[in-house]
Amino acid sequence: MKLLTTAPPSVRYAPGAYLDAVGTLAQWNETAGVEGMLIYTDNSLMDPWTVAQAVMERTHRFVPLVAVQPLYMSPLAAARKVSSLAFLYGRKMALNMVAGGFVRDLEQLGDATEHDARYDRLVEYTQILQALLRGESVTFSGTYYQVTNLTLSPELPPELMPEIYLSGASEACAAAAATLGATRLSYTKPPHDLEPLAPLPGEGQIGLRFGVIARETSDEAWQEARLRFPADRRGQFAHKMARGTTDSIWHQEISQKADDLHEARDGAYWLFPLRNYKTFCPYLVGSYGEVAAYVGRYRALGYTTLILDVPESEAELQHSLRAVQLGGAQVLRPEPASFS
Repeated sequence: MKLLTTAPPSVRYAPGAYLDAVGTLAQWNETAGVEGMLIYTDNSLMDPWTVAQAVMERTHRFVPLVAVQPLYMSPLAAARKVSSLAFLYGRKMALNMVAGGFVRDLEQLGDATEHDARYDRLVEYTQILQALLRGESVTFSGTYYQVTNLTLSPELPPELMPEIYLSGASEACAAAAATLGATRLSYTKPPHDLEPLAPLPGEGQIGLRFGVIARETSDEAWQEARLRFPADRRGQFAHKMARGTTDSIWHQEISQKADDLHEARDGAYWLFPLRNYKTFCPYLVGSYGEVAAYVGRYRALGYTTLILDVPESEAELQHSLRAVQLGGAQVLRPEPASFS
């Protein structure tokens, strides 16, 4: 199980402070053996490609997983970003292809495309992008994109070809991921809800994202969890508003799960931070062994990639890594602690 982390959202920082914050976080993770970092995007966040470049400048081999929204740039522009960063740094990156977004973002961009059609559009976009990165002269006539004899410069070395990820839980997303040979990322349910379906049918490569709060004992972990994520009425209201204005399948499913569970909890699986609009993924809370057992069950179900939520501190990262590594997540050989 490949292990990545998540970049903090830029909106939580004052101008100038984010550069040090994201760079330091990347260094903690690379030194600890985490492979890379998800850098997501929406209309309120700074450009993820700029964040990716900052991360590359402050690490040795850390892999930025950049969210790519077709509405923000053409396939050629995205391919140029990848090849230009490879040309400058000789580094590999990965791409998280995003079909939709917040409804308000799509409205601001004048996009009224239906949910499933957005994945059809994303497939065309990604096929052009991949062909350009392979060094092909691309002629393509689809429903959403048309190009003629399009080529990429600078060329991308074949060994730096990015891995492709898609985010979503719908049948349309699963079909798009299968067409593209991509890893599909989702925000998962408790493992006992999924185990009756195992092996997961026709999924190919699948990944999941969650946060971890782990300690020597379950009581210690839950004490820390409740201190970090107390009840927030305004947050709960914001979550309800967001839920009412999205057509995201995963958001609807996980929000319903949070409502159905007593105290938003099912064993170590905890949705209270999501219900209070503090994060957008589940948390696993418990002793190192309890969290490891959940990770192992997801791994047995066929999940190949794990993306951890933003760690609160370097010490908290170490607590999380101890648990997920016990469960089978892959930690790379640690990097030296010094960076130029």
